[in-house]
Amino acid sequence: MELNQASNEQLRDWEKALTEEYQRYQASGLNLDLTRGKPSAEQLSLSDEIVEILGGDLSNQANIDLRNYGGLDGIAECKALFAPVLDVNTDEILIGGNSSLTLMYFAVLFAHSQGFGELGKSWLSEGNTVKFLCPVPGYDRHFSICEHLGIEMIPVALNDDGPDMDEVEALIKGDSSIKGIWCVPRFSNPTGTVYSDAVVERIAKLGSIAGSNFRVFWDNAYAVHALTDSAPDVASLMAKCKQFGTEDSVYLFGSTSKITYAGAGVAFMGMSKANLKAFSKHLGMTQIGPDKVNQLRHVRLLKDAEGLTAHMRKHAAVLKPRFDIVLQNLEASLAGTGMAEWTAPEGGYFISLNTLPGLAQDVVRLAAEAGVKLTPAGATFPYGKDPENRNIRIAPSVPTQEEIDRAMKVFVNCVKLASVRQKLAQA
Repeated sequence: MELNQASNEQLRDWEKALTEEYQRYQASGLNLDLTRGKPSAEQLSLSDEIVEILGGDLSNQANIDLRNYGGLDGIAECKALFAPVLDVNTDEILIGGNSSLTLMYFAVLFAHSQGFGELGKSWLSEGNTVKFLCPVPGYDRHFSICEHLGIEMIPVALNDDGPDMDEVEALIKGDSSIKGIWCVPRFSNPTGTVYSDAVVERIAKLGSIAGSNFRVFWDNAYAVHALTDSAPDVASLMAKCKQFGTEDSVYLFGSTSKITYAGAGVAFMGMSKANLKAFSKHLGMTQIGPDKVNQLRHVRLLKDAEGLTAHMRKHAAVLKPRFDIVLQNLEASLAGTGMAEWTAPEGGYFISLNTLPGLAQDVVRLAAEAGVKLTPAGATFPYGKDPENRNIRIAPSVPTQEEIDRAMKVFVNCVKLASVRQKLAQA
């Protein structure tokens, strides 16, 4: 039934039936978690070979002792493996520890307080409030970095083809204190958006219209995380930047956190040689070198681009049925009701759903009280404040297929119940 076409009597009957269903869920003792986009145990097991893969053989092409200090930018074999993921040259990539979030934090911190070496002084030295553009809905960890460092965040709309570039360009042209923009270009968190070629080209040109020391923070976390072989790819930002002479204005990030072991993977960062020189100098104050033995393990496991693709197909075989269950439940229970709209991503780790305005917090609360945990409403916006209180992020990777089906039946009941109650209150 379409919500807006229901009579008051129909709404009251609907609310009664939904409440009875909800109370049954409450009484069933569920304890299900759809909060974070972590790999499931089944996915992590795909990489268990990595534990014993070296077999005591630490030989590498540079014939260096990987057990010792040094090698701040990573081993050559690992650079060759992951440079194509970011579409940069092997002399434009740094291989770090297990966390791309750490590299992102350091990149913002160094830019904020230490500067860019020969490319420019720190943002703080300019004496203005530092601002970032944040496409929304977006990734809460990006927003947390800015908030932690006192950087003001300006939300911009994320459309079906990427950030609203008219809005982005107008803001940047009008305010030189805007020093960065967060981007998740392929299968964005949480919508699954893939940036179009036209949007990537316009992002590549931002360095030519922005104030001094502007940087695009290109978090390509899901670069190889497609659910099908036909999923759309994203254009090379670095190639476009080189075309327009803006290669110093971008930082690119990736990791194997959702490829091998989430807590024991390899992170990497692509940038121009000038940026790499400055970043490495600052990074050298925090460490003498990364875990090069772990880097070699990843090279031995994944081998090359074909090996990486084959490995990710195994992940897709685990993930896609989970996504299908979420989408089937949403379609079967909410399509045509006018109560919600949602994305159907072709990769990544999340599905984004918008309730009617003002209801996201109610739905999350109702679900929690029925035993289904969701990411807090507002988490996909800067400062945790969704101005319309609509967006909910669904993360179906960890629970079993049966658990996801049970959780989604509770979830759609909560969406319906909150929507009908709101409509009745407005009558």
